[in-house]
Parts: sequence; structure tokens; C-alpha cells
Amino acid sequence: MSDQPAPSPPGTPVRVLIADDQPLFRRGLWVVLGTDERIEVVAEAENGEEAIARAVELVPDVVLMDVRMPKVNGIEAARVISQQVPTTKIIMLTVSDEEDDLYEAIKAGATGYLLKEISVEEVAEAIQAVVQGQSLITPSMASKLLSEFQKLSTRTEETAQFPSPTLTPRELEVLKLVAKGMSNREIGDELFISENTVKNHVRNILEKLHLHSRMEAVIYAVRERLLDIRGDG
Repeated sequence: MSDQPAPSPPGTPVRVLIADDQPLFRRGLWVVLGTDERIEVVAEAENGEEAIARAVELVPDVVLMDVRMPKVNGIEAARVISQQVPTTKIIMLTVSDEEDDLYEAIKAGATGYLLKEISVEEVAEAIQAVVQGQSLITPSMASKLLSEFQKLSTRTEETAQFPSPTLTPRELEVLKLVAKGMSNREIGDELFISENTVKNHVRNILEKLHLHSRMEAVIYAVRERLLDIRGDG
């Protein structure tokens, strides 16, 4: 794929691909996002198959992807794009509030999962956030994710101690706050460290666990009994 364009350099508009099977929704997003000088919408796709082709051809910085699409669904398209165009960030933008879709999207490599109830302005901010290395979930979906973590946690009561030396105590602290849905800035404020330091910790966590997103890291940690998440923190 040596003939592919390179990802956008820092300081240039974020290049976005919109993938949704509803023409009016695609057009509305294109028009409104086009008014944001930080964003350049480079293409649109009406199904998952077309989204994959456009992503491979154009190498956008971000794909806004619907879950329910014909030919190839958004989650499968996200999986293929993550493999073939690893520099591209994927935000699922959907009406689906199904937990299974959320979990599968995370496993497929999505770095965001947002419901279409949010405003276009929030979509623009989400695009900027994922490009800066953050992962975003609509709060109602984050609650479902945390609830699942808590259920897993209650089945592993013996985990009073962290059994694995792989992560440092500070990295485990960061991971626990990520699990609560906190942003990098909020984690930094909580631990009295800079936002850049938080980003470095998250990057180290992902590298050590051989994972692709911070959400995957939390799921892994709970499943491997590395993390005990309580409702009261």
C-alpha cells in the first residue's frame, strides 16, 4: 500500500470519512462538520464495503461509522479498516445502544462509541479527542460497560492483591480511572500529574498488554483479574 496518502501532519485539518446508510444523515454531517476549520470531510460511504474501500484509498484520520449498514456492517468494516489502515481512528456513531454492539465495536478496534442523540458539535469535539489519543463512549453506554466490569469484579472477590507484576502501581491507578470513563485530563487532575504523563501511561499499558485501545485494556484487565472495580472507587 505504498501508494496510499499519508495521515494528516499535525496542525492540518483532521480528514474524516462519513459512513452511514442514510443519505440525509451523511449530508447533514458533511455540511455541519464542513463549517469547522479543524475538520475536512474527504468522502462518504453508504455501506461497510464502500467504507473499507474509501478508507484504504484515502487513509482518513477518522472514520465516523454507523453500526447497522448493508453489505458489510459497521463493526466488521471497523475490524477490516483497523487491520488494513491502522493509523485511522474509528468512531461508531449509531442509534444502537445494545451492549453486544458496544463490546464488539471495541474488540474491532473502535476508539469511540457515540449514540446519534449527541449534537453535531459534540461529534466535532469527539473527532478532535480521538485524534489526540482519547477514547470516548456515550455516558449511558459507559455506564453499561462499567456495570459489566462490576459484575465480573464481584465474581473475583479473591483479587485483593494485583497478581501480575506486568503493570506498575501507577499504571494500575491510571487503568482504574480509565475504567470509570474519565478523560486524560480528569485522570491527570485526580492523580496530580500532567495530561501528557497520563497519555504516556496509557500508551505503556497498551504496549505491555499488546492491545489496541484503552477500552480493550480495561476489559482485558478485568478478565485477567488485574483490576478490582468498585462502584464507590
